[in-house]
Amino acid sequence: MKFTDGFWQLRPGVDALYAREIYDVDVAGREIVLTAPTVPITSRGATLNRPTFTVTLWSPSVGVIGVRAEHFQGRPRPMGFDLVGAAPDGVGTVETLEDGTTRLVSGDLVATVREKGPWGIEFTSNGRVLTASGLKSLGYMTLAPDAQVDGGPVGNARAATSAPSSRTYIHEQLDLSVGETIYGLGERFGPVVKNGQTVDIWNADGGTSSEQAYKNVPFHLSSRGYGVLVNDAGAVSYEVGSEAVERVQFSVPGESIEYFIVDGPTPKDVLTRYTELTGRPAEVPAWSFGLWLTTSFTTDYDEATVNEFIDGMMERDLPLGVFHFDCFWMREFNWCDFEWDPRVFPDPDGMLARLHERDLRVCVWINPYIAQRSPLFREGADAGYLVKRPDGSVWQWDLWQAGMALVDFTNPEATAWYQGKLRALLDQGVDCFKTDFGERIPLEVDYFDGSAPDRMHNMYTQLYNKAVFDVLEEQRGKGDAVLFARSATAGGQQLPVHWGGDSTSTYSSMAETLRGGLSLSLSGFGFWSHDIGGFEGTPDAGVFKRWVAFGLLGSHSRLHGSNSYRVPWVFDDGSEAEGQSAVEVTRKFLKLKLQLMPYLYAAGREASATGIPVMRPMLLEFPEDQTARQLDRQYMLGADVLVAPVFDAAGEVEFYLPAGIWTNHWTGERVEGGRWLRETHGFDSLPLYIRGGAVLPWGARTDKADYDYLDGLVLELHPDGRDGSRTLEVTTPDGRVATFEVETSASGAVVSSDSPAAFSVRLPGGDPVAASSGKAGLEW
Repeated sequence: MKFTDGFWQLRPGVDALYAREIYDVDVAGREIVLTAPTVPITSRGATLNRPTFTVTLWSPSVGVIGVRAEHFQGRPRPMGFDLVGAAPDGVGTVETLEDGTTRLVSGDLVATVREKGPWGIEFTSNGRVLTASGLKSLGYMTLAPDAQVDGGPVGNARAATSAPSSRTYIHEQLDLSVGETIYGLGERFGPVVKNGQTVDIWNADGGTSSEQAYKNVPFHLSSRGYGVLVNDAGAVSYEVGSEAVERVQFSVPGESIEYFIVDGPTPKDVLTRYTELTGRPAEVPAWSFGLWLTTSFTTDYDEATVNEFIDGMMERDLPLGVFHFDCFWMREFNWCDFEWDPRVFPDPDGMLARLHERDLRVCVWINPYIAQRSPLFREGADAGYLVKRPDGSVWQWDLWQAGMALVDFTNPEATAWYQGKLRALLDQGVDCFKTDFGERIPLEVDYFDGSAPDRMHNMYTQLYNKAVFDVLEEQRGKGDAVLFARSATAGGQQLPVHWGGDSTSTYSSMAETLRGGLSLSLSGFGFWSHDIGGFEGTPDAGVFKRWVAFGLLGSHSRLHGSNSYRVPWVFDDGSEAEGQSAVEVTRKFLKLKLQLMPYLYAAGREASATGIPVMRPMLLEFPEDQTARQLDRQYMLGADVLVAPVFDAAGEVEFYLPAGIWTNHWTGERVEGGRWLRETHGFDSLPLYIRGGAVLPWGARTDKADYDYLDGLVLELHPDGRDGSRTLEVTTPDGRVATFEVETSASGAVVSSDSPAAFSVRLPGGDPVAASSGKAGLEW
């Protein structure tokens, strides 16, 4: 939201009070409390009729400093996020220096303030200035009814779930350095670099081709090696160098604002600290990395259709891991009643058993809404489990489902009631759930626990997804629980996996989908997926095949559409050249992914342990490379594999290789990086390069994702011409771990292992050399 009219003036109807000085500094244990008047105090009389800010600085965890600025402290503080990594009594040390400055020190991160000086907080790390709050940064903005501010209510206006307007806002502005770039803020489908953008944190069902987003996270990451979390679950509005072009501004409605500076020094370090504070992604099962196939949304299907799809995939040597039943597994107008539609699925218990006999997992679609026709509507209404209007009646509308209501997950009994319906499905044989929706959350309602509706709008999805995930962990065990979720906010990364929402079936939408995933990964989310081929419409064969290659080079892969099937053979007419059919392209990239499972599974475990995502923007691996900071048409899959999807009907693609030696996976050619390349690819290929120095573990099976990765393991060495050592761990789905020590020199390498399992080593394109007594060597 923009409040100013140029550099000097305010917009009509806007009144502003800014923190002008630090009048005094109080130290209370590990906290610093500042009094910041809105005018310079030149006399005792100047203290009268003058609003002030009370600003508190503290550290919830090492390398993180919190700032809370309050106008009126007597008002309830806005709902924030569950900071699972915060120390109960805080950490950090307060230092008062002889020059009149006071410092809060937390690890290498320091916040410095000066009593009786102009308003300002400077944040440094290892003596280097990261950012600062300076003059006219901390502001209390009052709006007249006819105030002419940019950016009206954001969100789904048609659904009456737009963000509410307010008469008062507090904003903070943090300095941007020359050349500094900003990332994150959730799943955003525009350019991955956010400089120059206005971003509103407000969950909405807007599709991937809009400025709205399903997953809004008020956390941004800077190329300077720090991050900022605004601890407000409501509507946070950002102006990223777009109003005050030298600053990042974030504003919230009400009387107070709270944010955290998260230290690096690298972007990876920032994500590690941020996810330590807000929660790390749970480990996901190895089977979930396999291919998911769905019925699609509004298509006609029954058990015969399902079997036809599965048989067709198996006959064409296209291994499936998960079969997903979308909305119409339940009867129309009944969503959700959690009952199989007997007209098309008369024997669900037997069907699920038969699917399990084929080594398939089963996912079913759910949402948090209860339609009026569902038998659960009256049950939930009578028990008080549904969100109510202020007059005590059940909140309902007809958008999506006729007369639908909303489960009140702030009520523990309502949550347990909803979870009971899911347990019945798990007992029946369902393995996981697609938790759709969660964005269209109304405002003119009362919640059981008294939560403010404007803050619950974004937070609702966290309660919804957590209720489902908790049941899965309870019934299936930790490490075997997985969602397929659409909506999220800060902390939602703890409940994987998330997918990119409703895209269209075009190259442009494929590219915006990738940008959304890159943005989400820089917001703390370790696992991500999308609808291969696009959701709305039917892709042409070219789009489908290019999207297959992209979609199978990620953590999770799903074939899904809206009103047409997504089985590969429907995109072939028999005229395709050898290797270029949709079936052949799907087979090639699917088997490639399954062979890469030792590598991908390790990247997933790293995401859960550190918060570093499986799919990584180039910035994460190459933070010092100025070109890498701008890239949003390519990514790193794990630390060592570069992927550049093809977004062009002619197969042309431009991509950038950072400095170093890279190996073309398809040809084995070694290429010097630090430059742009242009290539043309058939449908069965795309730019896929391996980083110099990598040791890539290849599995021996291509029929499933969860197998013994140590049985027939091949380690592929990618020399970079330097002497060195590297340790590689390979973990199997059943928890066995093998460690490999790799010593390289200018002439060769020796690989040693502590595992009794046999393994081999090879160079790209070379023949494997079997290990003897746990040791193998290569010369080059």
